Formats: sequence, structure tokens, C-alpha cells
Amino acid sequence: SAAAGHRVAMVSGGDPGAFGMASAVFEAIERGPAAWRALEIEVIPGISAMFAVAARLGAPLGHDFCAISLSDNLKPWPVVQRRLLAAAEAGFVIALYNPASRARSWQLGEAFAMLRTILPPETPVVFARAVSRPDERVEMVRLDTAGAGRADMRTLVLIGSAAMRRIERPDGAPWLYAPRSVAAPT
Repeated sequence: SAAAGHRVAMVSGGDPGAFGMASAVFEAIERGPAAWRALEIEVIPGISAMFAVAARLGAPLGHDFCAISLSDNLKPWPVVQRRLLAAAEAGFVIALYNPASRARSWQLGEAFAMLRTILPPETPVVFARAVSRPDERVEMVRLDTAGAGRADMRTLVLIGSAAMRRIERPDGAPWLYAPRSVAAPT
């Protein structure tokens, strides 16, 4: 163990600080023996799924955005709901992590239903699974046709904002981008 002087590595997919294992390590240190606070810890950044997905799409994170985990394992569902609604009302592009699992199959459908009360039907929704891996799959649909069955735990769901722009391309794979400037509210 690290407390006994051994070198220990905790491996996390994506960026360890974005819904990864770095927080779990620091939670354990905070709750553990005081001696653990003297351990030398180095968090090495990785590429978070939302940035890998954004690079595939163009520049969808060009203005304000947020990342929300749909998992209610460590926080109550009403907290997730409040955050989703606040982000949509504020005009953020939303990256949804942990959208669905075998044990949690209903949250994404509920999230789409809530977002449809605020966002236009044509808002782009991207289902990006296993980006940068051989089984990568990226699918873009409109919010009014987005279905929860397209996602699993290896999928990042990116929901555009009203400011999102789409540039059609001859090969059929459009670019998405969010302009860096946003108009003042009227």
C-alpha cells in the first residue's frame, strides 16, 4: 500500500479529475488516518470524454458549457434534476456523463423529457460511445427524437444549446460549433 511506502497507481478512464478516480482517492484520504495526508500524490490529467467528443464534432464547447453526471448513486435524483434545468435555462451546452446502466435505465429518458420543456425540438443531441477506441460510434439526432436506448455507461451524451450552429458537409457528417459570442437577452 502507499501508506507502507510502496508506489501505487490508480488508473481511471478519461480525466481522473472529471467524474474519475481522483476524487475517490482524495475522499479516502480525507476520511482515513491523518498519516495519509503526508502521502505524495500526483494526478496526471487525461482527456475527458467531453473534450474527445467535442474534437470529433468541431467546436461544440465554444461558449459556456457544463458537465453533469446522471448517476444518482452518490447524489439524489432531485439534485440532478435541478442542475439539468438550471443548465438548460442558462443556455449551457450540457455534457451528460453516466447516462445509463443496467441498474439505472430511466434517468436519461426523464432528463430528455425535462429538457424538451425548455429547449427547442431541433436542439442537437449527440450520442458518442467509446470515442477514440476501435468501436467508436457517434450519432447526432434532434432533441425531439432523442431516445434513451441509444446510450450506455460508455456513452457521453452532448446536448446543444439554442446558440449551437450546424455546418452541413458534403460527406453528410456535419460540424457542430458554439459561437464564442452570445447575444444579450432581450
